Amino acid sequence: MKVNKWTLGLAAVGLVSLPSIIQAEEKASSMMTALSSTTISGYVSTSMEWNPGTGNAFVPGFAFNQGKQDGFNLDVVRLTIERPLDEAQWSAGYKVDLIFGPDANALATSSAGLGFATSDFGIKQAYVAIRAPVGNGLDLKLGVWDTIIGYETFDSGNNPNYTRSYGYSMEPTTHTGLQANYQVNSVLSFAAAIANTLGPTINGRANPPKAESYKTYMAAISLTAPDSFGSFKGATLYGCVINGFNGAINGGTKAQTSLYAGATVPTPLTALKVGVSYDYAGTDHDSATLTAPTYRDAVALYASIQATEKLSFHTRGEFFWQSGSLATPPAAAIAGTAGGQFASVPRKVFALTETLQYDLWKNVLSRLEVRWDHAADGSRAYGGTLPTTDTSTPAKKNAFLVAANVIYKF
Repeated sequence: MKVNKWTLGLAAVGLVSLPSIIQAEEKASSMMTALSSTTISGYVSTSMEWNPGTGNAFVPGFAFNQGKQDGFNLDVVRLTIERPLDEAQWSAGYKVDLIFGPDANALATSSAGLGFATSDFGIKQAYVAIRAPVGNGLDLKLGVWDTIIGYETFDSGNNPNYTRSYGYSMEPTTHTGLQANYQVNSVLSFAAAIANTLGPTINGRANPPKAESYKTYMAAISLTAPDSFGSFKGATLYGCVINGFNGAINGGTKAQTSLYAGATVPTPLTALKVGVSYDYAGTDHDSATLTAPTYRDAVALYASIQATEKLSFHTRGEFFWQSGSLATPPAAAIAGTAGGQFASVPRKVFALTETLQYDLWKNVLSRLEVRWDHAADGSRAYGGTLPTTDTSTPAKKNAFLVAANVIYKF
């Protein structure tokens, strides 16, 4: 132990004793005890995209694709500070996910009230986690947390492919509210939650136009195959339903119901894993705007092959269909608008994505991806000269993308 001269002087005249000083210093403070179990992690995600051919005025409407064509990109930086729950019956912790970069705007959790309405900063998650000794333990999250629905997540590195699916694009992403999780046993678990709205805006409210008491409700169930299933052990089946208000998507006073079912299944071939997902999002009749009910549906099939320890291949095929009134870009979407890109989502879309992943460097995920989007309703939904006026129109039925994605995880 290093003791400064002033302390040595006090000890020399008998005002303090060195053993007591040493003992006091060796005893951890309450702050140090709390910080000792806190972890810091995150990642930096970058990409390069090339779109064969010319014309990027109208691009496929999957999530996080606008503004990245034919160039080099910083996608997002995520910083996570967390104290996870421990094994104690009465356990407490927290998690804060901060994101920086263009994808923070696409997630759109910030609001004008928070002072970050149009910036490259976002709060992805920020909640207090607690466990109550109910049965096997009831885990609660209060604050802002990721949605409980969907096969894919915001974090591209946790998905089989770099680009997101149409199913992900039509799902809610984050909520502000209270979530409860209960693990019945190794096979069965439940989740239920209540949130302000179905939309991502932190502290957003459904009032107006809904009543002050109007909230968003959700529930999910998960099944995991036990060891007795042989080569299929670990297979998971997941289902979820959400009902609430999302003014950013719906407008007017319509409520939205989202349904999801998904499964991931290992196969007798050790290297092969397959998955399937189905998403539905429907709105009811809007008495305020007199608009009719709408629907969106998406089905996706996934296959992953772990060829070697470092090399893997990931395939996704998907089909998306929706109400004709939701198809974009309608004429009104570009009228009076100058410059920029427009996300185009025709009434029916077929998409095929192939991803090669090779983990050459430690902590680095590196991928090469090819994607094809096809307007299956026969419309010309893509392409068009990047507009300097509002006169550009889509000219292609097919859109192609070649992307390289490099993520460093720390």
